[in-house]
Amino acid sequence: MAFPPRLAVASSNPHKLRELAAICADWPVEWVTFETHEGEWPKVEEPHDTYVHNAFEKAHAVAEALGVPAMADDSGLEVDALGGAPGVRSARYAGEDATDADNRRQLLVAMKGVPGAGRTARYRCVAAVAWPDGRLLHAEGVCEGALATKPRGEGGFGYDPLFVPAGWDRTMAELAPEEKDRISHRGRAFRALRELLAADG
Repeated sequence: MAFPPRLAVASSNPHKLRELAAICADWPVEWVTFETHEGEWPKVEEPHDTYVHNAFEKAHAVAEALGVPAMADDSGLEVDALGGAPGVRSARYAGEDATDADNRRQLLVAMKGVPGAGRTARYRCVAAVAWPDGRLLHAEGVCEGALATKPRGEGGFGYDPLFVPAGWDRTMAELAPEEKDRISHRGRAFRALRELLAADG
């Protein structure tokens, strides 16, 4: 499929755009984002119960609306003690209009009393590219870790202040951006996606 000359990013989350700009800095494409696009940006939904279907839904909606290939991702936090929850509902764990802080509070309540050894969790991300003609490509990235008992750090977003990656003694929110990008689920997913595109080039 190879790298398209222009590639839209199907996200209006400025935190995610900053991360992707760093992770995908060496991609040989011209980027189209909601910040650079003139005109209305398509509204994208996440109606499915799998990461891959949500990622494809978002990427395809933007590709179809803008007439250029688009990439998107869907990700979530999977907590073993909660049977894999919040999972695909991570962004809406505390309700449809929940803030990151609301979701973290809800998670801490759900994990109350769970000892350290039982606080294992992972971030999972599926990154996808959709072409206007319906072609699709995707890759997955996972970052294993455990949950802290209280938020730590000011960086990142989502559950980062609670997530301690395996092998580290700091939360994702305490890592420097380049450290996070090197080990994160999103970094791994988009680097794997880049390899798939490059292999077809």
